Amino acid sequence: MRVVVDLTKCQGYAQCAFLAPSSFQMQGDEALMYDPSPADDQRDRIDRAAAACPVQAIQIDRLSVHDMPPVNVEDRPSRVVIIGASLAGLRAAEALREEGFTGSLTLVDCEDCEPYDRPPLSKQALSGRVAPHGTALPHRADLDAHWRLGVTAIGLDLAGRRVRLDDGTSVPFDRLLITTGVRARPWPDPVEAALDGMFVLRTRDDAMHLHQRLAALAPYGAAAHLTDAPPADTPLPPAPLPKAGLPLPADGASPRVLVIGAGFAGSEVASTCRSMGLDVIVAEAAATPLAGALGGVVGAVAADLQREHGVDLRCGVTVEAIEGDPDGRVRRARFSDGTTADVAVVVAALGGLRNVEWLHDSGLAVGEWGVACDAGCRAFDVNGLVLDDVFVAGDVARAPNAMFGYQFLALEHWANAVSQAEVAAHNMISDESDRWPHLHMPSFWSLQFGTNIKAVGVPTFADEVVVTQGSVQERRFAAAYGYKGRLTGAVTFNHGKWLPFYEQLIEQAAPFPPRFTTVDQPESMVPVAADVPDPKFLARDATVVVTGHDPSSRSAAFVRGTR
Repeated sequence: MRVVVDLTKCQGYAQCAFLAPSSFQMQGDEALMYDPSPADDQRDRIDRAAAACPVQAIQIDRLSVHDMPPVNVEDRPSRVVIIGASLAGLRAAEALREEGFTGSLTLVDCEDCEPYDRPPLSKQALSGRVAPHGTALPHRADLDAHWRLGVTAIGLDLAGRRVRLDDGTSVPFDRLLITTGVRARPWPDPVEAALDGMFVLRTRDDAMHLHQRLAALAPYGAAAHLTDAPPADTPLPPAPLPKAGLPLPADGASPRVLVIGAGFAGSEVASTCRSMGLDVIVAEAAATPLAGALGGVVGAVAADLQREHGVDLRCGVTVEAIEGDPDGRVRRARFSDGTTADVAVVVAALGGLRNVEWLHDSGLAVGEWGVACDAGCRAFDVNGLVLDDVFVAGDVARAPNAMFGYQFLALEHWANAVSQAEVAAHNMISDESDRWPHLHMPSFWSLQFGTNIKAVGVPTFADEVVVTQGSVQERRFAAAYGYKGRLTGAVTFNHGKWLPFYEQLIEQAAPFPPRFTTVDQPESMVPVAADVPDPKFLARDATVVVTGHDPSSRSAAFVRGTR
C-alpha cells in the first residue's frame, strides 16, 4: 500500500491523525508526518482518513490490478515517450491514460527503481521513521507503460523523432515529454567530495547512506523519532563514541555534523539531525537561512528558529576546505572567517543542477536554468520557436508565468510538478483549440524544528514585506510580500490554513499591503524592505488576474496598475 500527501493542501486539521494514528502524526501545531508505505492491514483506517480530509490532500493507490480492465492497446494513434519517471513523469503518464490516450507509452529513467516521493527523504526517511526505499509513489495499475529503468537518455534527434539511450538503443516518439528534473549539486572539489563522510541528499540511496551514518553517531539511535528529542532548552545527553571506526573530534566533543547551505534542504537536514540528538553546524554564505526563497526579513526568523533549537548557525560564512584524515575520512572544516571545526559528517546542500546535458546538441533552448517552454508546456527551439511534439514539465521546465510579468520561472516545487505534468499531458493529445495554459500559483512547504513553513506566490518578487496576522515572537504568523503596490506572495509559520486566502488575493492582483476585515490584523502594519537577494530581477507590475479553478477553466485577463 502506498500513500502520498499533498502538503501544499494540508492545513493541519489532524482528522487523519485521529483516524489512522499509526500512519499519520502531527508534529508541532500543524505539521503532518506520515508513513508513505503503511501496512496493508491499515487500509480501512487510511481510507477513512482520506475520505475525512477536508481538503482531500491524501492520495492512496487508486486502483488495484484486479479492479481495472485491461487497456485497449490495439488502437495506437501515437507514441508518447516520457524521459524522467519521477513525480512529474508519473503524473503525466497517469493523466494521459485518464484522458483516454490508448497509444504506446514509454517511461525512461536513469534510476533503476519505480517512482518515489522525494520530500520525505530529508524528514521521515533521514530520521528513521520510514525506510528510504518505502517512499514509492502510489499510482494507477492501468498505465500499460513500457518502463525503461536504469537507462539514461544521452541525446535527442529532433528531426528523426528519436531519443538515444546509453545502452545503445533509441526510442521513437510522436510526442516527447521531458521531466528529467534536477540532481544534487556536488561539492566542487572532487578530492574532498570523495572523502568518507561527505554526502549530498537527493535520491533515496543518498538518504539511506546518510541515515546509516547519522544513526551510527546519534544518541537517539537509528529509530529516533522527532518526538523523542528533548525540548530545545533541555541539555542534550553526551553522544556515544562513534561506531564502525568513525572518528571522534580531536577535542573530545560529540561528533558533529556540518551542513553546508541553509536553503530548504539544508535547513531540513539540520532539523532532522537535531531531532536525533546530533550537534550541528550550518554554514550559509547569505546573511540568513532561506534568503533566496523568502528574503532576509523572514530569513532572520528562520535563523532564530535554528539557534533556538541548538544549531550552530554561521551566516555570511563559506567553507573553504574539507580536510580528511590519513584514512580518507572527513576530519575538519576550514571556514572563510578563519575558524575551523572538527566534524564527522558533512552534508553539501548546495542546491540542484538541472539534468539537461543530454539536450545540449538537440536544437532545444536549454541552459543551466532548464528547458524553456511556453505556458502550454511546449518546448522552444534555439530560435525561440515553439515545437508541437516536444513538451516539458516539472523541475527542469522554465516557463513564463502570467501572474509575475510573464517572466520565465523554473520552480522546484512538488505541487508545480504535478500541475504542470497534468497540463502537459492534456496538451500533448489535444487540438490547438483545446489546449490549457499552465497558470499554477507557485506554492511550497517545509517542516523545520516542529514549525510548518508554507508559501504561495513568489515572495522574492517583492520589494516590501509586512506581517499581516499572528505573532513573529510566537512563531505563528502570516507575512505578505508586495511589489509596487501589488501583492506577489505570502508565507506562513504555523499559520498555513490562511494560505488559500492569500492565494486568491494574489491571483486577483490585490493591492499591497492587503487590508481585510475577515480576521484581526496588527494595529500597525508598516511594510519594510523585504531584503531579497537580487532586486534587479523583480517582477514588473502585476498585469493579470486569474480566474477558474480546474485546468480546463483557468484563464488570465489584463488589468491596469494603479501606480
